[in-house]
Amino acid sequence: MVLKDTIDTKGAHLLQGFKNWVDDVARTPATAQTAAEAAGVGARVAVTPGKVVYRNHLIELIRYDAQTATVHPEPVFIIPSWIMKFYILDLSPRNSMVRYLVEQGHTVYMLSWRNPDEHDCGLTMDDYVYTGVLDALAAIGAGSGADVPVHAMGYCLGGTLLGIAAAALARTKGVKGARTLPPLKTLTLLAAQTDFSEPGELGLFIDESQIGLLDNITRGQGYLTGKQMAGSFQFLHSRDLVWTRRMREYLMGEREHASDLMAWNADTTRMPATMHHEYLTSLYLYNALATSSRVDGHTVSLGDIRQPVFMVGTQRDHISPRKSVCKPHHLCEAEITFVLTSGGHNAGIVSEPGHAKRGYQMGTRKAHGQWWSPRNGLRRRYNMRARGGRHGSSGWPHTSSAPVAAAAIDPGYGARVMRRVVM
Repeated sequence: MVLKDTIDTKGAHLLQGFKNWVDDVARTPATAQTAAEAAGVGARVAVTPGKVVYRNHLIELIRYDAQTATVHPEPVFIIPSWIMKFYILDLSPRNSMVRYLVEQGHTVYMLSWRNPDEHDCGLTMDDYVYTGVLDALAAIGAGSGADVPVHAMGYCLGGTLLGIAAAALARTKGVKGARTLPPLKTLTLLAAQTDFSEPGELGLFIDESQIGLLDNITRGQGYLTGKQMAGSFQFLHSRDLVWTRRMREYLMGEREHASDLMAWNADTTRMPATMHHEYLTSLYLYNALATSSRVDGHTVSLGDIRQPVFMVGTQRDHISPRKSVCKPHHLCEAEITFVLTSGGHNAGIVSEPGHAKRGYQMGTRKAHGQWWSPRNGLRRRYNMRARGGRHGSSGWPHTSSAPVAAAAIDPGYGARVMRRVVM
């Protein structure tokens, strides 16, 4: 193919490919940031109207009001991975899960993680559970009522963190301040691992020596950069994400049209040094969550979870393999529904209903379309009786409007609030 193009274009495509290579080599972190802004965060992606209703050093909590005359009384709380920018589930309007939910009459709360810097090197997994998930849950309860149940949804590592938080809340001792938290009514885990005994290809990169090497890197800078993380994920799917793309851009002189998903993928985040070490050691190396992890010094077990759990795995997931995603079947006694959908780790989750090339399977039943269409699991999971009026319209002091272009792109929005001093 390359030789044919060379003959047909008399080598012009090789010259264009060389220019593409020069552009990539010359791209600096500063220009990469400009590229993320050019992706249109708040203009072309992350456009569902929302309000930031709570913030602390680690998170911002965004509320999206239902866009219907009647509103389901129980809100949906979405927790993305801490290595993801929140708008993975609010891309362009056609494939925004947030937009889909609010158009179905749901009030949605989205957690947006702060992009940590060197001052955050001491943040731990417990900080992400308490200051992240549980503080956000308390804020939701303050606005909607501590007795109003919440339907929690976690994507990727956000689902892992949700599993940890739900197990901590379910244990006999509970957690500090649990009485002020609204109850979790259901859990939805999207491409989320809770048992890391079969972590997939990523497990090939993780052993004690590799963790030691990464610790040396993160201790020096205080965090693991998004670029360092992205390299590992790209080489897990190297044929499509590395070699095919390089051949097309450098040998054939073609540039890919940047999709909303590609723009989001380029908008990387960092991971604090201490939390990164705990995450790799406790989850990947020792599989502590499946074998009883510890939160705030006390053991938690997924076996204590009793809420209905709705899990989604994807057929071609190179990050969270479906065999790993469905393992809560063996870890807890809750009612569990598992859906296997076509696509990979991201495209399989965010593809909109009606997508011609998507399908899903529940048990032995296969169906066309996307798993979050009105006729399948997501709608049934949230099919509560609606009520008139807009949820939370009078109980919240809005902090700021959300788009969150600031929260999504600004590498340190926590500078606008009191900094937590980590010793």
